Amino acid sequence: MLRGEHVELTEIRPEDKEALFRWINDAETVRFNAAYRPVDWESHCRWFDELGRSPSRVIFAIRLREQPAIVGTVQLVDVHPVHRSAELIIRIGSATDRGKGFGTEAVKLATNFAFDDLNLVRVWLRVFATNARAIGAYKKAGLAEEGTMRKAVFSQGQWLDEIIMAVVR
Repeated sequence: MLRGEHVELTEIRPEDKEALFRWINDAETVRFNAAYRPVDWESHCRWFDELGRSPSRVIFAIRLREQPAIVGTVQLVDVHPVHRSAELIIRIGSATDRGKGFGTEAVKLATNFAFDDLNLVRVWLRVFATNARAIGAYKKAGLAEEGTMRKAVFSQGQWLDEIIMAVVR
């Protein structure tokens, strides 16, 4: 478990399965960082059962300190042992938990874990150029903009630019 001032990063627990299913099927939430496509329960269960089996992925539940309910997830994916880098993906599940600094703190904890425990030197992410709140949170967590991929994402009938941000040790 990784502890911050307001949140802690823990393992994903069996009781988190239903919340994760709700979030992946909430179009508004998904569209913050991906194209929406509904996921059926059986596919979700297969994904859930595979968690923790890949050495190239680390996923944490984000929880408020001393509270068992999951409020989000933060992942390090495509962990590369040679290049010593990983992509970070974060989702705060409920609108009521957004805008409170939980994501910023979780990103800081996850990047510290990447550097201190996985011995990585680079953590990067993609963010839609239209997601100003996320960009601000990532900057607060120490990431810097590195570039823009123009018309990289098609979402809700329009092309969006995607910004690449990173932090290096």
